Amino acid sequence: MVTLPYRPCVGVMLLNADGRVFVGARAGGNEAMRLEKVWQMPQGGIDAGEDPLSAARRELYEETGIRSAELLFEAPNWITYDLPPELVGKAWKGKWRGQTQRWFAFRFTGVESEINLDVAGSGDPEFLEWRWMAMSDLVDMVVPFKRAAYVEVVAAFRHLSTP
Repeated sequence: MVTLPYRPCVGVMLLNADGRVFVGARAGGNEAMRLEKVWQMPQGGIDAGEDPLSAARRELYEETGIRSAELLFEAPNWITYDLPPELVGKAWKGKWRGQTQRWFAFRFTGVESEINLDVAGSGDPEFLEWRWMAMSDLVDMVVPFKRAAYVEVVAAFRHLSTP
């Protein structure tokens, strides 16, 4: 059996002035699997020749319309998760077994009217809705197969949260 590689990606924890984290409810796709817990932070693939920080800024804009954000911190390690067995070979055109992600924390410096979930105007946004959430609630709101990765992300950025 050939082992599929991990998809190189980035993730963004966007914190507002109150230390709450931006999350979006996924619009669909194989990952959502019609589960209730489909909230996640912005994330996406790294394009060929693109550095992770540039990819993080691009993904943040593509998924939220946000450009007003300052870099706070970069997680020290790549964080990896596996797809559930029933999705391996199906999700992402069958190319990947999961994702290895470089995570960045940003502070939102704009106004909420800047947030546009369909910035491309395609009618097919990544998220259906969004909200600010306490960092401590993130792990419980993500699909089960991403929970261990979110535990690592929260641990890397916990020092940025306000009580």
